[in-house]
Amino acid sequence: MKSIAVFTSGGDAPGMNACVRSVVRNAIYLGIDVYGVKYGYNGMIEGDIYKMKSYSVSNIIQRGGTILKSARSKGFMTPEGRKKAFEQLQKQGIEGLVAIGGDGTFTGANLFYEEYGIPVIGIPGTIDNDLFGSDYTIGFDTAVNTALSAIDSIRDTANSHDRVFFIEVMGRNSGYIAIQCGIGGGAEMVMVPETATTVDDVIQNLKEGRDKDKTSSIIVVAEGEVHGNAHDIADKVLSELPELDIRVSTLGHVQRGGTPTAFDRILASRLGMAAVEGLVNGKKGMMVGIVDNQVQYTNFKIAITKSKPINEDMLRMVKILSI
Repeated sequence: MKSIAVFTSGGDAPGMNACVRSVVRNAIYLGIDVYGVKYGYNGMIEGDIYKMKSYSVSNIIQRGGTILKSARSKGFMTPEGRKKAFEQLQKQGIEGLVAIGGDGTFTGANLFYEEYGIPVIGIPGTIDNDLFGSDYTIGFDTAVNTALSAIDSIRDTANSHDRVFFIEVMGRNSGYIAIQCGIGGGAEMVMVPETATTVDDVIQNLKEGRDKDKTSSIIVVAEGEVHGNAHDIADKVLSELPELDIRVSTLGHVQRGGTPTAFDRILASRLGMAAVEGLVNGKKGMMVGIVDNQVQYTNFKIAITKSKPINEDMLRMVKILSI
């Protein structure tokens, strides 16, 4: 393989730049030409592709976001769009792709590989940590730390005013961020899509806390919680416990940005190198991840469709440590 391209797609995640840097420099080290595709699949269709050098990725390892930009592409969802993207890659002589993103990115990459046979290795870049085949995804650790900083600040106000705060964190289909924040932030409860925790459970918990003279509480809610968002749940609780002083805080996109943690920078660097080495060694149609601290390649279809289970011990820890 003499020429590859790298792109970022879908929602940005802290550590994507560190990953791009690793892909570029490892490719150059191995004597491979490396190109950057701007704006994900949209840029591929439009031919927004440029050759990268070692200095192209200087001074970016500490930066959040992605220098290659990102966008969602309706055009790539069509056969015509994918055909045009393939033609643009052929113009540049590109023989392999490194796709940094989440399940939507990998769905497109897998379809592209099946239709045109171009080798693609995916790197999990999503703060939700919801892809099977890697213990951690790029951006997750930073997102947790960003959310924890906010939760620590909110707890000060909760304690000062004897309030109950419902704090909504990201995680449309996954409760990983919520659970880690619940443990690290000392939350009284965590509500995530993977469990059967109900509003009645929350009401009972708050009643028990009041009986133990707890004057404030933090409830962390994943945005994909089946019983509604944090505002919906807070309204239901308030209707049953009108004497409580309840507030809601939605952390939102602040969790996506910011300087990546050391963990995310190192993870991104490892995965970037492994992606290039995977392409060189003939791997394709796969996501590279880290499982038990070892590099592992997982077929795209499995990474996208297989559920990544929540650690039940962590949920148990939230309950025990909140008494």
